[in-house]
Amino acid sequence: MRYRVLGGTGIQVSVHCLGTMMFGAVGNPDHDDCVRIVHAALDQGVNFVDTADMYSAGESEVIVGKALRGRRDDVVLATKVHFPMGEGPNRGGNSRRWIIREVEESLRRLGTDWIDLYQVHRPDHTTDVEETLGALTDLVRAGKIRAFGCSTFPAEEIVEAYHVADRRALGRFRTEQPPYSIMARGIETGVLPVCQRYGMGVLVWSPLASGFLSGRYRQGRPVDMTAGRPAITPARFDPALPGNAAKYAAVESLAALAEEVGCSLPELAVAFTVAHPAVTSAIIGPRTMEQLEGLLKGATLTLDDAVLDRIDEIVPPGTNLYQPDGAWSPPVLTDPARRRRPLPDRAAA
Repeated sequence: MRYRVLGGTGIQVSVHCLGTMMFGAVGNPDHDDCVRIVHAALDQGVNFVDTADMYSAGESEVIVGKALRGRRDDVVLATKVHFPMGEGPNRGGNSRRWIIREVEESLRRLGTDWIDLYQVHRPDHTTDVEETLGALTDLVRAGKIRAFGCSTFPAEEIVEAYHVADRRALGRFRTEQPPYSIMARGIETGVLPVCQRYGMGVLVWSPLASGFLSGRYRQGRPVDMTAGRPAITPARFDPALPGNAAKYAAVESLAALAEEVGCSLPELAVAFTVAHPAVTSAIIGPRTMEQLEGLLKGATLTLDDAVLDRIDEIVPPGTNLYQPDGAWSPPVLTDPARRRRPLPDRAAA
């Protein structure tokens, strides 16, 4: 396993990061099995583990804490804060009040005295970014966390946070965790260049494109729309819908390319993400030991320029064939009132 420096922190992390979103009630409820998966990853050289307070309502952090007993010093541990953790208007978001409280809850669940990388899971436009950066800076000074970053932030908000930190002499986001895959390359346009400019580490999630690059969904094969991701977002997977034709066609072309290369489609997909010079680490999120072994098998895969050129032909750089699950949408797009003048003011004359 190769290691790369995480965003100028001096911390060396493995190029594959073990994601634990599937640990707990939403994925694998067997704690002992999940612990075995963590140990198997560590034994293969993975030293970077990513979780979040909201994964299975905190259960994932509990499992990770169990797995790291006796091995904590060997692991770079990352978790996240933002999404609601219970009832009430102040049990979520990026406010100082919530961050200071929730970091203690994460430390308790993880069974550790410190978190190596504490990440803000999504933007929060109800909180001034200076408030968020101030709270995170204080946590570094208190020794609760070693560094902090953001997740799924648009390029303009990364830039704003950088300049606020500079003006107010606060710590800055050292990392960004965006969705990135062959099927969703939109961040190549803005987010990745911005991260390179500011020397930020990048750990990408969903390299298998919400399962499209797992090999499970293929052109001409029936799709079980009652289970898994198709049951959650049927419009994205239904092969009968015209808008999905390009996705399934791309998968067939990529599967054929993987066969030529001599690897599996998931191996090709993960190797693609870590070939980008801005990417530090790719998060792999297995639910089973078999999935972990399959993903780690491709760790030594090197994609040469000819293969990457072929991928560019199938899905051009900067192109999104779909919007990744859980990707953040700015209020200016989701709230019609933010992009429409009052009716009497819309005419030019």
